[in-house]
This record gives sequence, structure tokens and C-alpha cells, in this order.
Amino acid sequence: MASVSLAAVVLLAAQGVAPIPAGSGRIEVAVNGTRFEVFTYKPASFTDGPLILVFHGVLRDADAYRDHAAVLGDRFGALVAAPRFDARRFPSAKYQRGGLLEGDKVLPREEWTWGLVPRLADAIRARAGRPGMPCYLVGHSAGGQFLARLAGFADAGVRRVVVANPGSHLFPSGDAPYPYGFGGLPEELGGDKALRAYLERPLTIYLGTADREQDGYLDDGEHARRQGESRYLRGLNAFRAAERLARAKGWAFNWRLVEAPGIGHDARGMFAHANSATALFGEGGTSRPETRPSPAEGVGRGPRPAQDVPPPVATPDEQADLTSSAKPDSRKTSRTD
Repeated sequence: MASVSLAAVVLLAAQGVAPIPAGSGRIEVAVNGTRFEVFTYKPASFTDGPLILVFHGVLRDADAYRDHAAVLGDRFGALVAAPRFDARRFPSAKYQRGGLLEGDKVLPREEWTWGLVPRLADAIRARAGRPGMPCYLVGHSAGGQFLARLAGFADAGVRRVVVANPGSHLFPSGDAPYPYGFGGLPEELGGDKALRAYLERPLTIYLGTADREQDGYLDDGEHARRQGESRYLRGLNAFRAAERLARAKGWAFNWRLVEAPGIGHDARGMFAHANSATALFGEGGTSRPETRPSPAEGVGRGPRPAQDVPPPVATPDEQADLTSSAKPDSRKTSRTD
């Protein structure tokens, strides 16, 4: 491994490109002609850990999200990278909604913002000198919306996608229009084949149990309100709807529901919580709901008994990526949706 890393450093130097520095840093990468500012954190002890790509909230504060997620780097021996999707080039239609539609028209697949994600991962892997580095995606709030919808329409080629406290979800149903569901989309994007692929993808819905505040950033549109009264309830209901559909159809279901008890709409708190290990790797926590809201609080057919939620299980690849070190973090909080 050391010889490969040294060779990569020599190659980068020959190309006039600096390697990713230890500690907190900033790099620029070009993807399909689009330049991205990427904020990085590499633990001093980093050797062969995974890459964790972190997706910021609506304030576009990728540098703060890198700081919040540094605790994941220290805890899991991971390289953390937070690309900035600026509001000028990536307004909500292209970030939270992924660039799927322009008005009512479905855009060509090559124009979807989600297609940039695996290329970003590859560019960062190349800068790190490890082209085969396993990758996990973590998004909070608006970044969670971006990744939830990515999971609905694109295979990013990663180990797991973690969506934390998004303000709305992509329900696996044609009852609501996109971006809240698959309604109104052509058969190849909204039919059973697409829904089955969505439920088979390795997706974690990671919820702070105290994220019940209806703040100014929370989507209060009609279709969002139908998902539930708060971010917490919307996440529970999205998971339950997906699990019911998978059971009814006999489809594979690779989602996890993981909670961070007592955490509100707080990226730093979600990343620092012990159950972030469960969200990423299926270890060290529980996916069972802390509380079960009444049907009046949620939507649809009400809550499913807690025992129906299977405990999260790590795949062999995830188990290999998990390390046991943990360090506290004192960075400031960013509250976005």
C-alpha cells in the first residue's frame, strides 16, 4: 500500500497537482468541465480507510459540513470530502431535485446532477492515490434530499447512501408527483422496475428523534405536509411506505432506518452520534423507532410495530471498512434544510 501511495504522490507531483493534505484542507477538482471546490479532512492516521462524501444543506456551507463530519474521519479512519454545490450553478431544481426535470420535461440523463457524484468520487480517489477506495455518501437536510432522490434514479456505485433529516422524501409511489413521489414520470422512471431498483439500493434513512421543529426552512407545501408534520415523521413514514411495498411485492429491501435519540436538526450532532456507525456500516446502534407516533401524527395507514423493523446488518464490505477509533468534536452547528 505504501509503494502505491508513493507512486501516486510522484505522479501527482509530475502533473503539478498537490495531494490531499493531512488535517483540514481545500482542493479543486474538475468533473465534465465543471470545477468544484471540495473541502477535505484527512486524519493524521489515515491509511486505507474509506472515502465519505458529505453533502451540505441549503446554505451551501460545504466547509462547515467538512468540519462537522471530521468526527467521522477520526472515528472511522476515513477521508472526508465535502463538495460545494453553489446556488448559482445548482439551484434547488438541480441540487435538492437533482436536475431530473425542467418544468414538466424530463431532462436527458447526462444532464442530471446525480451523474456528477461518481465522477467527483473518482476525482477525489485519484487525488488520494487510491482509485479503488470504497465510498459512502452522507447528506444532511437539503443534502439528504439530493441523495434520497439520487437513490431513486441513479446507481452511484457506492457502498451506502445515508440521508439524514431531509425536509421531504421521495416516496416509492405514484400517488405524489416528483420530487415527492414518482407520479407523472414516464414508465421507465416511475414504473415497477424503477421502484424495485430504488428499494434494492443500499439506502439509510437516518433521523434525529428531536427533529420535530417546523422552522422556516421546512418544506410546508401540500405534498410535503402529506408526508408528515416534521422531518422526523416524514422519514419514518417514507421508510414504512418502502418496507410495505417491498413486502407486498416480494422485492429485495436494502434500506435501513436508524435513529439518533435526542438529536434535532443538527448536522454536527447527527455525525457525532454513536449511531452514525449504524447508519454507515450497520454496526453499533439500533434502527428501531424510539417512539411510535399515532396515525394522526403521520400519514397513510399509521405506524408499523417496532418489531417489524429488522436490525441493521453490515455487509462484508461495510464490515471491512469499519474501524473502532472515536474522538470528540467541538465544531459549531449548522442548521439547514
